[in-house]
Amino acid sequence: MTTYKIENGSLITLRLAEENDANEIINFYKQVGKETTYLSFGENEYLVTTEQQISTIKEINTSKNNIMILALVNSKIIGIGTISSSKRKKSEHVGILGIVVSQNYFNNGIGSRIIKYLIDWCKTNKITTKVSLSVRKDNLKAVALYEKFGFSIEGVLKNETLIDGKYFDILAMGLMLGTV
Repeated sequence: MTTYKIENGSLITLRLAEENDANEIINFYKQVGKETTYLSFGENEYLVTTEQQISTIKEINTSKNNIMILALVNSKIIGIGTISSSKRKKSEHVGILGIVVSQNYFNNGIGSRIIKYLIDWCKTNKITTKVSLSVRKDNLKAVALYEKFGFSIEGVLKNETLIDGKYFDILAMGLMLGTV
């Protein structure tokens, strides 16, 4: 667990997700799905039951190469970061980064703190040697944030996302951490 203060004076706590967080995680994802079109899901598209979320948290917490951390203010989730890795031997070394921060907390360095936490965790788990992510090409702030941490563009998926009749490209980005 890590706690720090942001500019507005709020204390942010980063900690591992626990099974009893399941409902709040679901509600958080439903809320952020309404706030932005940059996520892989939209409003009313996070269709996970409490039981499924609990099962996911259990599986993550017993894995050596998967993690879910919560960013909290006054015990309320304001951000979530994940590293999702395969169980398959050939690809278990690649962690797929996922991050979302509530709009109310944008531009407070929370995304940077989450990413740093996750990268540091990957460097010490003795499995992950590469972190990958996908981001909409027009999400310039996110692309700049990832580049700040050393991610580079590895490819472009043309017209990968369709929103209200408009196509968007997705960037595949990666960060090599070295060998284990």
